[in-house]
Amino acid sequence: MRIALDTSAYSAFMRGHEGVVELVQRAEEIVLNTIVLGELLAGFRRGARLRENVELLDRFRSSPRVRTAGIDEETAERYGEIVAHLRQAGTPIPTNDVWIAASAMQLGLRLVTTDTHFERVPQVVSLVLPVNR
Repeated sequence: MRIALDTSAYSAFMRGHEGVVELVQRAEEIVLNTIVLGELLAGFRRGARLRENVELLDRFRSSPRVRTAGIDEETAERYGEIVAHLRQAGTPIPTNDVWIAASAMQLGLRLVTTDTHFERVPQVVSLVLPVNR
């Protein structure tokens, strides 16, 4: 199985969320796109453990099963398709999440997330896992 992690899924993984941990362990390939990396790094800067969080992210990304995907013209085409669909349906989602979905769509990946609004994007197979409470 090839998966893309959104920001919420990476965070859930780092907190030991059983469902996300299991998917990450089973995945042949794990993709973080540059939008997710930006969101993570911005979040780390708001917290008190910047260095520790960056080191953990670097360690995670050093796995041979993990790669980073960039955003390009093809991603932009997918972004436009998703935005048009969501606007027509009257069900917008946050802009960064549209980019994350567009990247997963482009690469044919299952998108792992804890955010239910990804279910509004039929162009992407989303594995929405409830947050542990």
